[in-house]
Parts: sequence; C-alpha cells; structure tokens
Amino acid sequence: MHRIVLSSLFLILIQYRISAQNTANSQTEDTSAIPDIEKVYVHTDRSCYTIGESLWYKAYLVYAYTNVLFDHSNALYVELVSPDSKIIARNITRLENGLGHGDFKLADSLGISAGQYQLRAYTNWMRNFDDRFIFNKTIEIIDITQKEDVTPVANNNAATSNSKTTISNNITSGIKHHSIQLFPEGGSLVADVSSVVAFKATDSTGLPVAVKGRVLDAQKNEITLFKSVHDGMGKFMLTPKKDEQYTAEILDDQGGSLEAKLPPIQHQGYVLSSRMVKGKRIITIKTNESTLQRDSNAPVTITCKAKGVTYFEGAQPLAQTSLSFLFPEEEIPEGIAQITLYDQHARPHCERLVYNNKPEGIDIALNLDKSQYSPKEKVTLSLKVKTKDGQPVPARFSLASVDANGTNNDGNMNICSYFLMTSDIKGEVYNPGYYFNNSNPKRLEHLDLLLLTHGWRNFLWKQFPVSKKPPAYKVEKGINISGSVRTLFGEKPMGNSTVSMVLMNKGKSILLDDVTDSIGRFEFNDIVFNGSSVMMLNSQNEKGKKWGLFRLDSVHNSPTKTNYTPILSGSLKTKTIKENIYKKHINYGVPIDNILDEVVLTTKKKQQERSKYGFADRTYIPNEKGLSFSNIFQLIQFSIPGIIASDNSIRFNRSNGPALILIDDVVSEMGDLQFVHPDDVAKIESINSARAAIFGSRGGNGAILVYIKEGSTNNRLKKNFHSITKLVQGFYEARTFYAPNYETESKTDIDTDIRNTLYWNPYIHPDENGTAELSYFNSEVNNTNVNITLEGITNTGLPIVVKETYRIED
Repeated sequence: MHRIVLSSLFLILIQYRISAQNTANSQTEDTSAIPDIEKVYVHTDRSCYTIGESLWYKAYLVYAYTNVLFDHSNALYVELVSPDSKIIARNITRLENGLGHGDFKLADSLGISAGQYQLRAYTNWMRNFDDRFIFNKTIEIIDITQKEDVTPVANNNAATSNSKTTISNNITSGIKHHSIQLFPEGGSLVADVSSVVAFKATDSTGLPVAVKGRVLDAQKNEITLFKSVHDGMGKFMLTPKKDEQYTAEILDDQGGSLEAKLPPIQHQGYVLSSRMVKGKRIITIKTNESTLQRDSNAPVTITCKAKGVTYFEGAQPLAQTSLSFLFPEEEIPEGIAQITLYDQHARPHCERLVYNNKPEGIDIALNLDKSQYSPKEKVTLSLKVKTKDGQPVPARFSLASVDANGTNNDGNMNICSYFLMTSDIKGEVYNPGYYFNNSNPKRLEHLDLLLLTHGWRNFLWKQFPVSKKPPAYKVEKGINISGSVRTLFGEKPMGNSTVSMVLMNKGKSILLDDVTDSIGRFEFNDIVFNGSSVMMLNSQNEKGKKWGLFRLDSVHNSPTKTNYTPILSGSLKTKTIKENIYKKHINYGVPIDNILDEVVLTTKKKQQERSKYGFADRTYIPNEKGLSFSNIFQLIQFSIPGIIASDNSIRFNRSNGPALILIDDVVSEMGDLQFVHPDDVAKIESINSARAAIFGSRGGNGAILVYIKEGSTNNRLKKNFHSITKLVQGFYEARTFYAPNYETESKTDIDTDIRNTLYWNPYIHPDENGTAELSYFNSEVNNTNVNITLEGITNTGLPIVVKETYRIED
C-alpha cells in the first residue's frame, strides 16, 4: 500500500516542485522588502540563584530570518523584572558583531526577595515591531534563610481563542481546577473527513497534567478513548458526522470528570494534515464529497514559509477527496515551517506547523581530561567543532559549569529551543529544552504534538512584521546625547549656535562639537564609553558669546512596558535546590549570613554617603535646629574640614588652586556662590581624593558640591545656563567572573569555597583549526556532580547546545 501511495506522491511532487522553483525566483526579487528583524537570545549561567549571588549572561543578536549573528544594533537593554512587574535593574550592554555579555549582582539592596523574576532583553530597533520579539526568561531567586517558600501563584493571563475549547469547571473532584484545550489539526473539523484532534491539559497553576478520557457524541455514546502521552498533551482520531456535537470527557481515579465541547462540525471545507512515512514527511489535503461538488476541479494552493520567507508554493486542482505530496525538506531551513492552504479565491482555510529537522552536518565534541575529579582539582576541557569531512567550523560559544546540587537546568530554555522553536510560537512552553535534547528518543514526535497545540493558528511569522514609516525607534550604534538650545527669555530656538561637549571618563576625555539647526537642535550620536562619565556642555552664539538655555533630552530611552506575572513560585524543584544549598552551607561551616555579605558591607559604610559622582569623601546635611551662619562660606568651612573659604576662593588646605564648585550639578563661579543663602542649602559634599579624577583636569584640586533645597524662596542663585555638568551612564562595565586558581594561590588563603557556579566564560571562540581549550578549578565541595553547558552559534546560523557531566569525589 505504501508503495502505491509513494509512487503517486512523487508524480504530484513534480508539479509542486516546478511551481516552487518559480516561486523561489520571484522570492529573490521580494527579499529586498524583508525588514531588518532582530532576535536576541540570552544565555545565563543558571536559572536559579540565591540572594547575594551574581547572574552572568551572554547575549546573541541574530538576523531573524537566518539566525546568523547580526551586526545591526550595538546597544542591548537587559532588565531584571520583579514579581510585581517592576524593573529593579537595567544594564545597557555593548554588542559587537551581535555578541555581548554582562551580569547582575542579586543583592537585596535592589529590593530582591525570594520569588520568580523575569530577565528580558531588547534593542531600541526591536520596539518598531511586535513586542514578542523581546526576549524573556524566568529566573528563580531563593532565600535559604527563609523557612517557608512563596505560595504558588496561578497564571491567570493565559491567552484564549474562540476557535478552540477551554473550560475549567468548579466541581468538587480532584480535577475541578484542570483545564483542557482541543485543537483540530489544520484548524477545523469537517463532516465525514478523518481528522486528528490534539489536546493539552493543565492544572490551576498552568502546569501540564497527565489526563485520560473519552469522546462522546450527543447521545453519550463513546466514540473513542484518549490519553496524554507527554506533558499533558496527546491526540486522537475522529471522523465527525454532520450536525453532531461531540464532547471530550476527562476522568480521574476518584470518579471526578471534566467536560469540554469540541468545535462545531463544518459541512464543507478542507483538512490539512502531516505524518511521517519511512522518515519522509507527507502532507495531505482532505475534503468531503459535498465540497468537491461545490468546487468541482477548483485549484487549491499550498504555501510553505519559514520565518516569514516563502520557500515553496504550488497550485493543484482537487478532483478527489484526498491529495498528498512530499514535504520538500531540502529546500526548507531547519526550524518551524508554516504550511497554509488557500482556496481558489485566495482565502486561507487551513494551517499546519511542522518542524523541519535536518542533520547538523557538523561534529562537535566537548571532552574532559577525566570523568571524576577531587575537590579543588584542575579541570581541563577541549572543544572541537568541525564538519563531517574534518573542516573547522567558525562559531561563537559561552560556557557555564555549575554544581548540580545548586541548580537544575534540565528542560530549561536554551539557544536551540529559543531560536528554532519558542521565539516563533506563542504561549509558555514547559521544559522547552526537552525537545532539543538528542538523548530523548521521542523528542521529535512530542515536538510535533507541541506544534499541534501551541502553534495552532498562533504562529508569529504569518506575515512580515510591519514597522512604522519612518521607524519610530532608531538603530542604536552607541550612546546618543541630544537636546536643544533656546534663548534665556522667551525660549526661542537658537539656531547656528555651537555646542561643545566634554565627556570625561577614567581620566580620558572625549571632545565633540555640533552646530544647532534652525530649531535649535543638536545631536551627538553613537558615542562609545563605559560606566559613569561626567558630561560638560557649553553653548555659544554666532558671535562667540556664551549664551543660551539648554533643554536636554533623556540620554537613554525609557523601558518598554512590563506585563509580567509569575506562573509558579515555590515548586518542588526549587525546594530541593534550596535544601541542597542550605546543607552545603551547614556541612562546610559557612554561615548563612555570609550570603548577604553585600548588605553587611553597606551597613558598615553608612558614614560614606554615595554622591551622584560616586562616593563623596565628606557629606554634610544641615540641621534645621543647628547652628546658623551669616554666609555660605562660613557654612562650607564648618561642614568640610580642611577647607579654606572666602568670598574670593575656596580651596582644600593641601591644594595649590581653587576647588571646582558645582551648584545643583552646574559648574559655577565664586560670584554665583555668594548668592546662596545658608538656610537654602540642602546638602554639601566634597570630593578631594582620587575620585575627583571623574571631573578631569578641572577636578585636580578637588570639588565642592552644593545642593539647594527644592522650592526655596530665598534662592537667588544666578546659574550659568549656557553650561551644564551632568553625570551620564554609558555601556555597562561587565565584571570578570572570578574563580580561584589553586596552582598560584595558597589554598589556606582562600575562604571556604562552595561556589554554585564553578566557571563562567562568555567568550569561547575556536581557533583556525576549530579547537579551543580551557580550564578552571573545582570548589572544595565533595560528593557532587557538575553540569557543563556549552551554548553558541555557528557563522552560518546553526545554534548549538552541548552538555557534559562529571563527578567530584575524593
């Protein structure tokens, strides 16, 4: 039987391939219209952390249609979102050739407590398109000093559709809060046409739940039985009858039940199905006699798209109730493909998502020099990435080595599952990494089941995302500083004025000039600098006179809106991790409070107040009931020891020249300072140490910062509006992951070493031979397993994940 079917399939395929070639030629002309869509994936060392630890990340920005690293945007916003949907930390990560890295210190000074957080990442350019391009990942933060876990939180924001059935009955059985969704393959049930119906069952928290049940007709006759086979998902066959109403009934062992109606039966229409026959994917179009009589020999059109690009299109008259053809897997890239059926009027009828799995074509090996190590012993890894014929494969990787007792990443998102699956479909996928683990023999079968449910008419790439014309958000190559210059009175635009900027960072200065346009606008674009820098702006009119009023734009774009709701907190897996880490602290005599080292240090340094320009050497806040002073110079001399102050100059007694004076962050002269009344002063700070280098050469004699009370009525300060001094933030300065070197450092000089992340390397680039070697030292934890995860992408856009495990034991 298969031989007959396959013979006819090949005849049909000839017609389709001719059409596909024509489509490919036309597609070449259309590709110029494809927008520059970016996608980003963020690899983290783990997905579960304790308060006080660091989260380390590596970002991969790719061209969405090919997954090739994309040197487009150079600024990536990476944010940590709290369980109540507030951004508590934000890094602007520098991207070079699509790659960047950074970290977050998960200190409770950020307001962090135990719970589920969201890590999200996006570029400014991505904001022109669908917000589903924003990367997000759930991060669990635990507090091992906390006796009880957070109560599980249900996800009440699950998307629903009128075309599928979702129900959750409030009955008294054990399944009263379960929900079942039913998905006819291709979209609809058609009378007298054999169809696959997929289903997905979840509990009240949105997690998958195993179920079994039966399908009943309107007279309660049992038609077929069904049972979930993976993560609450399964499928059954049904040949629906005209005008019949079918119901799916879920049963549990306690006699409880839950019912959900199947969608109405269509009298006419089409069904699109996919199945594997001897390793080949067969696509079948099915209909009934009623449709054939209505549309005798009418052609139907099949299109196949992958990531928005049409790779295949063919039209065929439908003269019988079933028509099949081979899926042209050679012409389609790896990943999710969307097959759509249109009738003769170009109306879409059916849609089916399939995963096109292709041989990798490369050999990659991550080898350990041993399978078992001792505590604090050196571990050496060798990486080889080559083609099947031994040619080196250019690729970029990041690697995390973690104590298995401190985390569990099995089934978590990885670069393969994200770029090849989850970024192309809607909905939260449970354990996405499962479908890309080659050790799971049924992963492709279960992946197809996932696409029957999650991908049911919810495919992201149905059409090219449409950007605004012109795009509202620009591609960012660096930090942009812009604003306008206006007259002091009337605030009229000052065109043709020269704006000079000095940017001082780590003893180096960037000098830039711009001339305002007819509406007084100026821009300094694509500036690259890291960390905090002091920016000084001055304006001059056409005659060279210092004049004008600055109106600065925000240096950095405001974050996109957050809409985060944790699905579950306090899971069994999280409790196990928490217990393991707690036991590790107890067994090795490390006080639990040491986790909060950063908090302790902050408490001890309360006398060192943090200024906008770093830590001030001295801070004085006047007391309303304290001493009174006749002028500002007396106040400064009283509040800052070692100051010599008069109405002519202010200097530190060990300095040869006057100190730099800033009033409300504006560089000021002595003549400005004398107008400040002591009662109007909110705070005085002094910086006279090496930190004054932040002001460049102007801070060589130290700096005095005076802040005026908000709304002060006696403030007669005359500011130099043509000059602005302000602290601005550049790209985040990523820290270097530290791990002890027990060959060069004395083991007795290192504190007890119970690291959860043993090693993190965000940049592993194989050499011209396709090889790389790296090493690190184990912690002193004994009798534990270590999980190594290597993630990355080749220059041709193939994402790669490799995992290894070894044992630490004396």
